[in-house]
Amino acid sequence: MQLGINLGYWGAGMDGDNLAVAQEADRLGYAVCWAAEAYGSDAATVLTWVAAQTERIDVGSAIFQIPARQPAMTAMTAATLDSLSGGRFRLGLGVSGPQVSEGWYGVKFDKPLSRTREYVEIVRKAMTRERLSYDGAHWTLPLPDGPGKPIKLTVHPEREHIPLYIAAIGPKNLEQTGEIADGALLIFPSAEHLEDTAIKHLRAGREKAGKTLDGFDVCPTLPLALGEDKDVERLADTFRPYTALYVGGMGSRKQNFYNQLARRMGYEAAADEIQDKYLSGDKQGAAAAVPHDLIDRTTLLGSVERIADRMKAYAAAGVTTLTLAPAGFTLDERLASLRAGTQAMELAGLA
Repeated sequence: MQLGINLGYWGAGMDGDNLAVAQEADRLGYAVCWAAEAYGSDAATVLTWVAAQTERIDVGSAIFQIPARQPAMTAMTAATLDSLSGGRFRLGLGVSGPQVSEGWYGVKFDKPLSRTREYVEIVRKAMTRERLSYDGAHWTLPLPDGPGKPIKLTVHPEREHIPLYIAAIGPKNLEQTGEIADGALLIFPSAEHLEDTAIKHLRAGREKAGKTLDGFDVCPTLPLALGEDKDVERLADTFRPYTALYVGGMGSRKQNFYNQLARRMGYEAAADEIQDKYLSGDKQGAAAAVPHDLIDRTTLLGSVERIADRMKAYAAAGVTTLTLAPAGFTLDERLASLRAGTQAMELAGLA
């Protein structure tokens, strides 16, 4: 199992430290540094900034939002980033959610699975540098009866195959991800529930493609808070607003993928309460309604020894790249969390 780092969204208040965090992760031997985008900072610019000032660590989009870019543009960006970074780019894609897709980008959030499949096919075809033509339900290239003609990518990517990941939560999306991608980006992963909530669906998709999970990157992100084991409850409390936002407020009452995931993990009643309070405007009450056990199972909390034990559980569950989101109010605290990650890996015998 390898380690990754997730910088999250640029503009979240710790931007001045993010480059230092990425550089320390590079020095410590972390495998990949991911950056996210929603409706603030874009991931491509952040990754370019990080790649230019690191040496070995891969840089990855977690995620490029599919409604934000035409697939050929994503292929151009991926090829450029891979070339500029010396072959260190990983392409993570996702459909985002209906509020962002329709409210921010003006793109209808319909048929996300078939849209994702076509998008991936076009991106991969473009990056082979063959002349691009495609006839699908969502994209037709070139447009018929017009001046367009098949064009090929002029940039030569550093590698013939850039690793492609998809952010997936629901069973059908996970199965398709296993079928068409090189890796899966997961959120709120519980080692105890990972087989039922993710791995079995990814495995089914790999089998559809005539493959196994060998070589497929199972890549969840987990917040990490370092401290004494007697303070685990307090450490967990720092993530209550984060968990409440996703389970309660990320999406609508009918369409919240994170709420549905919490239900599949056995937290149906809590998921209802968190969502009811969050959508009614009681964010503090929603945070208070998050069960400690849900936070503890989906984060890494406590001493290096306790974190090492949790890492063993994730490795046994099938995780191949464990991405950390180190918590801390200061740069020194975030760097200490990074170093704790490598210490825990060594202690667990996973390094």
